[in-house]
Amino acid sequence: MDELAKELVHVRRDGLEVALVIGGGNIYRGMSAAAQGIDRATGDYMGMLATVLNGLAVQEALERNGADTRVLSAIDVREVAEPYIRRRAVRHLEKGRIVIFAAGTGNPYFTTDTAAALRALEIGAEAILMAKNGVEGVLDGDPRENPDAKLIPHLTHLETIERGLKVMDTTALSLCMDNRLPIHVFELKPGNIGEVAAGAKVGTLISTPEGEER
Repeated sequence: MDELAKELVHVRRDGLEVALVIGGGNIYRGMSAAAQGIDRATGDYMGMLATVLNGLAVQEALERNGADTRVLSAIDVREVAEPYIRRRAVRHLEKGRIVIFAAGTGNPYFTTDTAAALRALEIGAEAILMAKNGVEGVLDGDPRENPDAKLIPHLTHLETIERGLKVMDTTALSLCMDNRLPIHVFELKPGNIGEVAAGAKVGTLISTPEGEER
């Protein structure tokens, strides 16, 4: 987390506005809870609270490395985070702060992927950066089953949905497609975030060019 924080601080110092959507799968997953007999909505709310815990941990790491940050939560936890208000989020970004969005969309049945797409559109982000552990981008097969699976350097949103590529859930992909929001998928390793932010071709770019049918 500390290494990631250093890289994000460096990207912010280069002049880009940075916002993060934090997941909670390392602590709790609503879908897993549903499989164990817990009501799906209750499980999702528990998962949202887990993202608040992670958001506070990421905030601490960023501030240890010199960033000015704000955590905005879609669930009201005023003692530890500000409530999510779109204009407030935009203002924090304009002031040079790294904004951390926690608690997903604040609604059950929506994933953190959908929260990332929604928040990106609300704040007018130019792109979503999605870093994956141990995978260089979107591959044409499951590397666990096919060791010869190759990287696909570019896809449209529609191709990604039609081919059932598990980049993010369909709701999130559809939101990005409808609003022509590009998604960069790449491996979470040192230097990659900075390279993608600087415009380098790393991993897979999912986009829908102007004039192309969606």
